[in-house]
This record gives sequence, structure tokens and C-alpha cells, in this order.
Amino acid sequence: MNNNYRKPGLFGGFSLFPPVIKYLLIANLAVFILEHFLLVNINIVNSFDKLFALQPLFQNALLRSPISGPFYPWQLFTYMFMHGDFSHIFFNMFALWMFGMELENLWGSKKFLLYYTICGLGAGLSNLLLAPLFTHVGPTVGASGSIYGILVAFGYLFPDRFIYIYFLMPIKAKYLVILYMALEVFAVASQSDSGIAHIAHLGGAVVGFVYLVVTGNRRMSLFNNTTFSKKDNTPPPQYKAPVYNANYKDINEKPYVNEEDLRQKVLIDKLNEVLDKLSKSGYQSLTDEEKKILFEESKKIK
Repeated sequence: MNNNYRKPGLFGGFSLFPPVIKYLLIANLAVFILEHFLLVNINIVNSFDKLFALQPLFQNALLRSPISGPFYPWQLFTYMFMHGDFSHIFFNMFALWMFGMELENLWGSKKFLLYYTICGLGAGLSNLLLAPLFTHVGPTVGASGSIYGILVAFGYLFPDRFIYIYFLMPIKAKYLVILYMALEVFAVASQSDSGIAHIAHLGGAVVGFVYLVVTGNRRMSLFNNTTFSKKDNTPPPQYKAPVYNANYKDINEKPYVNEEDLRQKVLIDKLNEVLDKLSKSGYQSLTDEEKKILFEESKKIK
């Protein structure tokens, strides 16, 4: 019996601050405080940015700034933890929590961290290799590439979930994603030099979408590594107890039915139905019976 599951808590096992989200918030905030409040010497701040911001591969002499420096491979990771000002980090971290919370609860921490990192790397490489073809590129910071990847994943998995813009205007997640992508494409096409890394945003989104398509639209149990496919809706076979008699030959000819496998199939089908409802309407839409199935019956699955 696999008992690798999360124990139900205040919200029935659904964590408002799952581990990866929590540590990413802490790490980004710590770096922001270090860079903007603790490193008081301007020369140290500039050196910090030169080392850890994502520097372009080819420096433009006319666009060099005090924080321009050489490219180092580790900058593809470190730039994701740096932000320009308070509004930059606030909206990035708010979006990370708002859209990433449910993804990590659904996928698990390892898969969520892998996806977040892949989107960030894709955004960084896009900024290095593609952005110079469209606009001038300077030192780049921010987790926006990963955030756009998370936004795409949310829209991909929960396309009909309503998102309330400014807490007032409802819009389905799939349309919100399309709107954001269209704005980014328009910004790139207009060649506006706004200082925003639009190519990086699109790169993170595209890499995230490709990852989701390649790996398939699969849903992971909240409690273990059992994979449930939403396409597998075939009803379980009806169990019929074999009829035994005194004839030894008749007994051997009866088909063998594994009762344990049948019980597991029934439980998985029940969980599939609950997970489908969870993905479409959210945790609050589940009935008490469905929550019981989600957090108690799933423990019985091997």
C-alpha cells in the first residue's frame, strides 16, 4: 500500500502555500531586499547586477549601462530571482501564487518546479537568441517568463475557469491567455522600445505550451504518483463470482477475476470524476461526498 499522500488540513488537503510556491516567494523577496535595501553602495549593486542579471550575448556599445557586463551561463537561472522595482516583483509574485498554487497542488512540487524552471530557461534563451532580431536588448531581470508559462498552463488545464480582472470583470482563463499573448505579439510587432522583455514573455509561454503538449494533458493525484487520464472513462467490468461445482474441469474453465484489481479500478474511476469536476469548477464546487472520495478513498489506491 502506497501511503505517500498529503494529510487533509484546514482546506481538506489543498495547500494555499504549497512548498515550491512558498520558497520561490521567499527567495525572490529575499533577493529583492538584498539588492534594493541591503546593498547600499552603488558600485556593489552594479557589480551584483553585472554578475546575476541576464546579460546579452553581444553588447551594443551605444546602449551600455552601469549594469552591463559579460554573459555567464548561470545568469539563465539567477535572472529569474531579480526584479527592477516593487511593482515588478509584486505582480509577478501575485500571479505566481494565484495561478501556480493550484498547479502545484495538482501536479506535485517536483513537476511544478521542473515546469517553472523550464519556462524560465526558455524565456532566457529566447531573450538571448531571438530578441536581438527584433529590438535592442539590455540586461534583463524578472520571473515573468516563468509566470507566462504558468499562465498558459492554467489556461490549458482549466480553460473554462473564470478569472475576475480587478476582482470585477469575469473572463475565462483561455481567453485571458489569448489576450495576453496577443498583447505581447503586438508589442513585438510594433517594435516599441518599452524596456519590457516581450520576447522573453512569449518564449516562456511557448516553451510551456510545448511542454504541456509533449507530456500530454495528464492529471496527477494529489496524494501519490498514480496518473489519472481524463480520457479513460470506460466503466469498470461487472464482477461476477465464479460458480463452483463438483466437476473439477468446470472449475478450471471459469475465468479468474482479480477482486483487488477490480476494486482499484472502481476507485480510480470515482477519483477521475472528482478530478474532472475539480479542474472545471474548483475545489469549492465539490460536495462533501466528493471531498471524502478525494481525500479518503484515494488513500486506498496502491
